[in-house]
Amino acid sequence: MSAYSVNISVEAPVENQIQEITYDGQEIYTPPLTMSEHLTKLAQKIDFAKCGPEELNKEITEIDKNEDEAEQSTAPPLWPWDSVRNKLRNALTEVSVLADVLSIAKDKHYMVLDPVPQEPPELKPMVQVYARKKALAGAASVLLSGADRLKNLQAEALRNRTTPDFHIELLRLRQNFRLKKVSNSIVGDLSYRTAGSKFAQNGTFEVTKAEEDGDSPLSPPCSPNASLSNKPTSALRVTVPSELQGVAFIKVFFQKDQDSLTAAQLNLPSSSTANAIPDMYWQPKLEAAQNVLFCKELFNQLAKDAVQLQSPIPHIVVGNQIIASVLPGIQLVIGLCHSGVSTDGKTAVVPPSSNGHDHVLEHSLHQLLRELHHKNTHHPFPHPSSGPIGPSKRRRLAGPCAADREELMQMTQSETMLEQVIKQAQHINLRDRTLFVLDRLAKDIKDPLITSHWNALNSPTQSCVKINIVAHMYDTICRTSLLIHVNETTLKCITRDGRVIHMSYESQELRDFIMCQVYLHQMTAVQNLAKCMGWQCLANSAQLGVGAVEPFGNASSCVLASPTGERLISVRCEPKSGVHVTIAQSPRKDFFPGQLVKERKWENLGGSFKEVRWDKMEGKNFLNKMELLMASLTSS
Repeated sequence: MSAYSVNISVEAPVENQIQEITYDGQEIYTPPLTMSEHLTKLAQKIDFAKCGPEELNKEITEIDKNEDEAEQSTAPPLWPWDSVRNKLRNALTEVSVLADVLSIAKDKHYMVLDPVPQEPPELKPMVQVYARKKALAGAASVLLSGADRLKNLQAEALRNRTTPDFHIELLRLRQNFRLKKVSNSIVGDLSYRTAGSKFAQNGTFEVTKAEEDGDSPLSPPCSPNASLSNKPTSALRVTVPSELQGVAFIKVFFQKDQDSLTAAQLNLPSSSTANAIPDMYWQPKLEAAQNVLFCKELFNQLAKDAVQLQSPIPHIVVGNQIIASVLPGIQLVIGLCHSGVSTDGKTAVVPPSSNGHDHVLEHSLHQLLRELHHKNTHHPFPHPSSGPIGPSKRRRLAGPCAADREELMQMTQSETMLEQVIKQAQHINLRDRTLFVLDRLAKDIKDPLITSHWNALNSPTQSCVKINIVAHMYDTICRTSLLIHVNETTLKCITRDGRVIHMSYESQELRDFIMCQVYLHQMTAVQNLAKCMGWQCLANSAQLGVGAVEPFGNASSCVLASPTGERLISVRCEPKSGVHVTIAQSPRKDFFPGQLVKERKWENLGGSFKEVRWDKMEGKNFLNKMELLMASLTSS
């Protein structure tokens, strides 16, 4: 080192590098480097490739020459920049020494610079978990506060805004309907092509911005009372085709042959092509249009089934109604009612029909079409992801389950929507007939009492009713129960003793059967009452062949004897003429012994039967009168 050297100290900046900035603005700095880390960092910045052995020799020779010249220069400087030159020379010497040190360090035989190992920090998992939870809680609080602030700003903006945002309204529209952009305009689709519809109904509607349409000269003028109306304002303007405007529904009712078909045709108005209300909100407007499209889809499907089906009485498709035969003399009429919207914004009223409307069948039609659409879009797994759908699940399992030819034929057969609706209509008509007959009998017949209990859980084509026949105050002595299954065109009756009787849809058959069961109940109840009174049943017959022939059913009778055997009661029940009661007594009062008959035993024979004036007897019902009659004959 020369006498003119100056020590230069280089210090690192006090501020460290910023590692992270938290959500609340706090800055986290990186920790300062240790001496070993700092030395390693500086060593990595040196290019050791430029420091070869030849360069080191040249630098050493230059250093020796500089030292010789420094010894000779003890005299005062000959020029003013001599001191500066000496300082630079000293600096070069120090750099050369540093280069030698680094060259030695580069060679692994002399020196190895490895990072100084630090002590591993002590791991505390619970502390880390708490720290992370605290950090997450802080971040969540910041996000929630920001979200609340955004919600408040949006609510305030909505309060100050008279018309909703166009994009928000468009987002709500896209959540319920399919939209696509065609030539700078937004077009939606309401059709059922994705559900397997085979009818090309026009279900396209156009969506535009309400502010842009308000400036166009083609838009209709707003009414002066528009601001006073309570209708919600919208930023969207939805244009629906004229054939989908208005209100539509399916009208289903029964009619007899004597009713005029032309009157029913006039009561079903055709489709109207009036203009829609200009300021109507898009949600009810599209829902009404979709309902019109659904009704047209349903009517087209039923009309197609009516044309293709081959029935004994052909179905008729005329205009906007379908006429199908349900039972002899009764027809089912399915009509499409569509009322448009007039230019003044009022809905056209559908003229009332003389026939009633069956809401149950209308609901069944809607359910059948929705079920058909669901089957077309939800095929059972496994099925191919692309390509045509193969056989159904039942046909795929036909091989492993060893299905026979009859089962395979049943798999190929399927009922159309019209066939299912006709079956439901037949069942409804037969159920109403059965209900009318039972109510009429319960009203006309006071003794015994007839009660009907209809099952609340029924299928669309089968119902069940339980009939109980009892006498007032004598229900514990005898009770007759019947079970009737009401199908589409037949009735299945199950009696108390297990007999099964099949009947047709004729109401007279059911009425005659119930009347026979009523009188059989009377005979059974009399015999049970006689056992309670101590009387003995000598003979009984449920199908008596003596007397006049009954128009329906058979007469039944029984003969009862008193406990002492001195009194006899004969009861005859006929479905048409009613109940006849006769009595006889023994010994006979008209028995006189003579020369021919001398033994007294013949006087114990019963006398002739005498008919009782049953209408003059006291008692509330048949069994009560019989009880009083048995009691009086027993005491006398």
